[in-house]
Order: sequence, then structure tokens, then C-alpha cells
Amino acid sequence: MRDFSYLRAASADEARQAAVQSGAMLLAGGTTLLDLAKCGVFEPETVIDITHLSGLSDVAVNEAGASIGALAKMEEVEGHPAIRANFPAVSESLWLAASAQLRNMATIGGNLLQRTRCPYFRDPATFPACNKRNPGSGCSAIGGVTRNHAVLGTSAHCIASYPGDLAVALVALDASVKLGGQAIPAEDFFLTPGDRPDRETMIEQGEMITAVTIPASPAAGNSTYLKVRDRQSYEFAAASAAVGLELEADGKTVRDVRVALGGVATKPWRARAVEQTLIGKVLDARTVEKASRLAMEGAVSYGANRYKVELAPRVVARAILKMGGLA
Repeated sequence: MRDFSYLRAASADEARQAAVQSGAMLLAGGTTLLDLAKCGVFEPETVIDITHLSGLSDVAVNEAGASIGALAKMEEVEGHPAIRANFPAVSESLWLAASAQLRNMATIGGNLLQRTRCPYFRDPATFPACNKRNPGSGCSAIGGVTRNHAVLGTSAHCIASYPGDLAVALVALDASVKLGGQAIPAEDFFLTPGDRPDRETMIEQGEMITAVTIPASPAAGNSTYLKVRDRQSYEFAAASAAVGLELEADGKTVRDVRVALGGVATKPWRARAVEQTLIGKVLDARTVEKASRLAMEGAVSYGANRYKVELAPRVVARAILKMGGLA
């Protein structure tokens, strides 16, 4: 890790002004920044400490929805009674993320900005070619070991998967990411790589996430997050699904359904085709299974990650059937 200067910001405005400078990076929980600085991916010139700023860690829930401060800790939000009651997919996604130690340190804003776990991205000494790290240098993952790489939203320049869990739930529930006075739909906040894999979100140098807002809805109140992984703790998703479901008064017909995928795409992936197919249909296992296959529309596998094309629809189907009381 190279030497850097340290600034303890007195306010959010001071943090933003300092963060405009090239080489400046914000320090919240530190679980991503320090990790990547140690392995040589991040080389900040100035670290701006915002951990102590007031007014950015509040969690408020009312009839309209939830507002979660960017500095709220993952563990605090996961255990918040109103979040658990009204947005269970959000609580479950946090519970299934990382380790207890990390959840006690990591913040909501930092979690959304975590970088990919692509081993080629995180090992610059061995793999200097990485378009996400050094634009135009190439992609070592294409043609390499690809078991954990993406099958949706990829490009000829990058196939790294988005690693987070919380963002998948937020995209499913139509949440927004607030950058001060600007609110960006979570689905739009995250970017596919295209020919700019280095740019992963809408956030610009000098901007700072201040909060996440989630609108209340019957589907949000009847939601879940299902994560399939290689081991039961402290592991990233092989495939995951956040699902919210609202049925008509007959208890069988789908009025509203929200589906987003994790572990299989370059960003949290909204499965609109699955939703559109199910709305208005009577919920049964065959209908759900058929619709869930549409979650992989446009999927392209790269060798060892082809299993995700089969796995992800099954995860989606299980989550929908669970929320419909059929599993």
C-alpha cells in the first residue's frame, strides 16, 4: 500500500469538495477501499474520512417507504424491525451478505459501490490486462477461468460479475440512490460495461451517496431474497434472486411481481420478461417455471460459467413459488 494523505471531513459539503480532486477517495466502513488498496488496485492520494458525519446513518420507515442513510451499517439495517417487516428482501439480502464482522463495519453506501470480485481485476501484479482497471489493456478473464463470471450484460471488453446482494433487492423493489439532492433509480445507477468497463455506476468524482429510498408497496412487503452459493457462509452468489409478489383478492392471480437477479450479470439485473409474463396469470408451478426461463434471455456463457444459465431460472422459480405459498 502506498502512502496517502488523510482528511477528516467536517461536513458532507467539505467531503464533496475534497473528493473532486484527482486521486481522492472517500472512506466510510473501509471494507472495500482498504482491501483494494492493499492489493494494489486502488492507489489513493488522499483518503477523506466521512465515518463520523452526522445525519447520514438514520433509518426511517413510514407509509410512503423507507429512507436509509448511506452511513448506516449493514447489520443495523438488516436488524431494523420496520425494514424486516416492510422490506424483507432487503433485510434478507443483508443477512446473507459477507460475514458478521464485515456487516458490522460496512455501510450501505459503501456496499453499493463495492467492486467486482473478478480475480483478474484484483491481481494487477499477475494480470496487468484488465479493461476495468486499465481501460484499453484487454480482458484476462475472457479465455481464462470463468466459473464466477457473468452471463448477462457482458461485452467484448469485460465479463466481470457484480458481487453485491443488497443492490439486487433494491433494483427489484424500485429503490433510488440519492446523490445529495439527486435521486437515481437503482436499476439505472449501475452500468453495464459496454466499452467502458471502468465506469460501473452513475456516480461522478466528487459525488457522494447520501441515502437510499425504497417506495412502499404490497410487493415489497411480500418479498424475499434467495441466494445459492458454494458454501453456507461468507460467500458470493453463484446465482440469486430478489422477488416481490402481490396477488389479486382470489389469492391465485398475479397482480404485481418484481424480479431481479444477482451473481449472473455485470450489474444487478431486472428480469422484466419474467414479470411481464406472469402478471395476470394464475400462479402455479408450471407457469412459474416457464416464465422463469425468460430470466436468461440474451445470456452468453464463457466456458465454466455456463451452469449459471441453468441455475438462475431455478433460483427465480423457487423464490416466486415461495412468495406465492407454493413451495
